[in-house]
Amino acid sequence: MLIRINRARRRLTMLVAFLSASAWLLPTALTLAQAPSPAAASSPAAAPKPITTADIKAISGPSAADLAKGDPGGTITGTVNDIPVTNTKTGLTLEDVVNTVGQNRIAINLVWTLITGYLVMFMQAGFAAVETGLCRAKNANHTFMMNFMVYGVGLFAYWVMGFALQQGGSAGNTNLGGLSPLNSEFTINFIGGKPWGLFGERGFFLSGGAYDVGVMVMFLFQMVFMDTAATIVTGAAAERWKFAAFMISSVFIAAITYPLYGNWAWGGGWTSQLGVNYGLGHGYCDFAGSGVVHAVGGMTALALAMILGPRIGKYSKSGKPNPMPGHDMTMVLIGCFILAFGWFGFNPGSTLGASGNGNLRIGSIAVNTMLAGSTGSIASLLYMWIRFGKPDASMAGNGLLAGLVAITAPSGFVNTVGAAIIGFFAGMLVCLSVEFVERMLKVDDPVGAISVHGACGLWGVISVGLFADGTSNYGGSWNNVPGSVTGLFYGDPSQLVAQLIGCATLVGIVFTLSYVFNWMVDVIVGQRVGAQTELGGLDLPEMGALGYPEFQLVTAGLGRSVEVTAAD
Repeated sequence: MLIRINRARRRLTMLVAFLSASAWLLPTALTLAQAPSPAAASSPAAAPKPITTADIKAISGPSAADLAKGDPGGTITGTVNDIPVTNTKTGLTLEDVVNTVGQNRIAINLVWTLITGYLVMFMQAGFAAVETGLCRAKNANHTFMMNFMVYGVGLFAYWVMGFALQQGGSAGNTNLGGLSPLNSEFTINFIGGKPWGLFGERGFFLSGGAYDVGVMVMFLFQMVFMDTAATIVTGAAAERWKFAAFMISSVFIAAITYPLYGNWAWGGGWTSQLGVNYGLGHGYCDFAGSGVVHAVGGMTALALAMILGPRIGKYSKSGKPNPMPGHDMTMVLIGCFILAFGWFGFNPGSTLGASGNGNLRIGSIAVNTMLAGSTGSIASLLYMWIRFGKPDASMAGNGLLAGLVAITAPSGFVNTVGAAIIGFFAGMLVCLSVEFVERMLKVDDPVGAISVHGACGLWGVISVGLFADGTSNYGGSWNNVPGSVTGLFYGDPSQLVAQLIGCATLVGIVFTLSYVFNWMVDVIVGQRVGAQTELGGLDLPEMGALGYPEFQLVTAGLGRSVEVTAAD
């Protein structure tokens, strides 16, 4: 019995040893069997087999019976069945597939640009609310109507000639299909014999070759940007501007001044080519328009406010400014929120696409936009609280807008830390600028437009030359200069030089053109309403109807209600 047990133990031990050896030998043998021979390892890998039309035809989609059952999970919708066939006789080909892929990419970009353009258009309502709320009730109809009609007047002038001057030589944007019809830029040879683009020559009335799907999308997007610049002016000139003069001035900015600077920055003009021609970074860079949109509007607003002069009662005989508060702070802050919402179209939309060419950066651009607005409002609130003892609602709103304005140019080139810093400095700057414009320049700006859009727009342009971190990659180049835009703090001081040239152009050329033209309008038509009309309010004399007909309006300083008729 004991002998049999010992034999069984020996057999069990041998079996365990055999299984252990097998557990090691089997994987090793399989590995050796699968390993290529030395000759095979040294031979080049086989080239991938190209896809052919035959391969495409072999792909089958869901049957009609399957589709008839419905597709609650979305698993059989959007298949080979949905690819358009050019020739039904030959059936689906490789060419059909490739063309569909290309068209889908352009379609994504067109839809993205259109939707963001719609958001920017809605900003018009925000501007109307902010400006009207910051003005007195007796001018509510007039102020709101300026914000309303600048859209129609500006759009028409931009369609006639503004778009052509700005974008008529901007062909080559692959996000929107190339924009090939916009292929003519008027240039001169200037410093160093280099070509300087001055204005475009294609696209008047959107006719001829400009009757193009990509060009139409570009027009819509650029038009709402132009309209933003034009409506900035109405705030600085509010409560004393003749409506007829406003109409004339709006045509000029939409047809001439805005398109010219827009061409120099975005249409292939001379400031954008400072990098190619003179080695200054990537040329003047303004991703979404701190300079092109906001500073152009701010410089025009400064010129017009200087020509109009201050409102009656704004300054005492000693030159001390008197407060003239608006009538509805809730309207102001609601308008600020509308503008902040619309800025998600303004900045991320300026990629002009969501597919390819580095356009996935739209998420970073959106976050940068939010952060700068946040830090701008915080900075303004703290400044006013510390300086005057109370947090000021109107300046908190202007601080939000100041941060948004400042981040507009650098939004596509900076990281979140840079965005937060840029917004915070803008929030401080707008407070300082409002005091400087009002107390030192003696320029009356009822809504702070000169400071929000002018001063902070210039700061946004400069900040590109400081904070651009060199990580953006929009198709491998910007303004025909290879590589990514990089500012002073990240190793390229020449970019700051290009940005400063852009600022000097804004102050020197845009301001001058705006001042000269509006001075001529003042001489010929007259820019300002009469004193009696201004004291009683512009609603009835200029517009024929009160914004608040059930209110009894009282003019400050007179201590009595004022009866105003259209004859006044």
